[in-house]
Amino acid sequence: MAADRPVLIAGGGIGGLALALALSQARRRTIVLERRAKFETEGAGIQIGPNGVHILRRLGVADALRATVGEPECIAVREGASGKLLAELPLGAWLSARHGAPYWVAHRADLHAALLGAVVDCGRVELRTGFEVASAAPTQTGGVLATCATGKTVPGALLVGADGLWSSVRRLIAPAAQPVFVGATATRTVIPAPYDGPLAAPVVGLWLTPGVHVVHYPVRQGRDVAVVIIAAEPWQGTDWNVPADADISRTRLEGFHPALADVLTGARDWRKWALHHLAPLPTWNDGRITLLGDAAHPMLPYLAQGGVTALEDAVVLADALARAADLTSALAQYESLRRWRTTRVQQLSWRNGRIYHMGPPLAWARDAVLRLVPGARLMAGFDWLYGWQSPAPRGLSD
Repeated sequence: MAADRPVLIAGGGIGGLALALALSQARRRTIVLERRAKFETEGAGIQIGPNGVHILRRLGVADALRATVGEPECIAVREGASGKLLAELPLGAWLSARHGAPYWVAHRADLHAALLGAVVDCGRVELRTGFEVASAAPTQTGGVLATCATGKTVPGALLVGADGLWSSVRRLIAPAAQPVFVGATATRTVIPAPYDGPLAAPVVGLWLTPGVHVVHYPVRQGRDVAVVIIAAEPWQGTDWNVPADADISRTRLEGFHPALADVLTGARDWRKWALHHLAPLPTWNDGRITLLGDAAHPMLPYLAQGGVTALEDAVVLADALARAADLTSALAQYESLRRWRTTRVQQLSWRNGRIYHMGPPLAWARDAVLRLVPGARLMAGFDWLYGWQSPAPRGLSD
């Protein structure tokens, strides 16, 4: 793969920008093709486990982000109706000592801004907006030509689809693959941090009731709290930033203890997105096209790993391109290294969602396990997830 040809990256979100940075560190030029007219960040909070923080350190953005993140002490799991504490799963110093990096919670806009700032500063990345990839074809000189919906074209060595759940690049590889609605939505907001009560604590709060659960955690150094309500709903929109009815959000909170519900009553700016599942693709690669992040393996939010697995993909793909003697070998290596892990994360996330939304009597058994099993023992079962680190990068192979 000739080093003078840029890698084309469709999508300027977390995964796409991380890949551009990782390739820049390997002296590879990239062009990020963003379909929107400007780079904007939708969303509210994001959880970044030690596996993600290690990558942010490697990419050189951890220091810029550190000033805005929170470092929760634990995951505080509560029975939603009574508010009773079921378990405290240790994060903070315990998890940092175990895996060599902290567990961060951040506003998604802050993470995106840190990545974008580093991309702008690195000098090897070109950003193009208003370019949605409609097609791509191999060139006679051994590259790929990406064509925009408007007819504009751009040549490169490789096209990477980092364009999310509704990826246009994925349609070029697997046109029959379609996300399937799972019957639920996630509704999010960000509120000023209260002065006291459970939402004021430096924790990831998880409140469980049959069919509905709520997650909250501090962002922007504790000044604000990001909140997500996940519940059954028939709405199946494809947008990730749709205004949600505040009255419906309040109705969903009626089954929760006032310590949670009353604090959220005044929240007005709710946004929602529909949750979808995608069956495993037969392949992530086709010639000089590959996929990354949600375009390849969309994650349900029950394990808070969607953004982090995209970061993992980015450094693994960059390293594969640097190590392999040819593009075909690099892409095969990348998919081989990532497919098993991302499938495992997807499956565990799906299982977590079922566990969170259990009703009696299964919920009673779940709660008993949470009360009786030490939190550190439960968290140790996630060592395979949070302890992941990419191999040390090597020099670029042309």
